[in-house]
Amino acid sequence: MSKFILASQSPRRKELLERLRIPFDVKSSNIEEIIQPNQSPEEVVQSLAFQKALPIAKENRDCFTIGADTVVVYEQSILGKPASREEAIETLRQLSGKTHQVLTGVSIHHNGKHLNFYEQTDVTFYDLTMKEIEAYIETNEPFDKAGSYGIQGYGSLFVKEIKGDYFNVVGLPIAALYRALIEMKFPFES
Repeated sequence: MSKFILASQSPRRKELLERLRIPFDVKSSNIEEIIQPNQSPEEVVQSLAFQKALPIAKENRDCFTIGADTVVVYEQSILGKPASREEAIETLRQLSGKTHQVLTGVSIHHNGKHLNFYEQTDVTFYDLTMKEIEAYIETNEPFDKAGSYGIQGYGSLFVKEIKGDYFNVVGLPIAALYRALIEMKFPFES
């Protein structure tokens, strides 16, 4: 077994984690995500990342287990994955010409210890026309993405500016993760 486990089925996180050039396994915990009332978006992403990693970490104490969760935040409200075409349109209209935040919470577990952190990236959209939004909806890309867009796909055409880690917006702040793993004494080979 690998010394490293990604507690996520996200193909984007898997692809980003491969940049560390260490072997890892992928296991998903299929938990019911519990959000406590009055939690800030920063607390929510860290809590959800912890919840995703914990069951896998308990079964694999000697491995480094990582859980992650990404949300899009506009005016302190979390914008989830759209449930309908109308909801995707409304979300994209809301983000049009504005700056929003993308937060990814990460939870690393090893031998009963854990480290939680989050990364924030500010993303500014161009002003979007209804025609652009409807054309984007037709790609079906928005429907499994927080905030109704994927920066690594067709949604990249809407992005005017980002401040922070691009990979955080994709779903895993790989540079911050690397440094946190060093802090947790992950045995990177020289």
